[in-house]
Amino acid sequence: MISPCTLVCSIDMKTGYCFGCGRTRDEIAGWIDYSDAERQSIMDILAARLETVERKPRRETRRQKIARESAKERQTP
Repeated sequence: MISPCTLVCSIDMKTGYCFGCGRTRDEIAGWIDYSDAERQSIMDILAARLETVERKPRRETRRQKIARESAKERQTP
């Protein structure tokens, strides 16, 4: 199942969007019940939503850390 979760689960009180993924509380709660098409249509608008949140996460997310470490390992011979 596709998921935009970045393990930064905190809601911007002004927009109602998660700082990490851009979903609303209702979308997060119902994610498992959505069809693949419904999930994809939500994921298509998340980047635009994230541009509207008041602040960005200050810490590196777990996924970002894993991706950074993986990239570093691929570069090391």
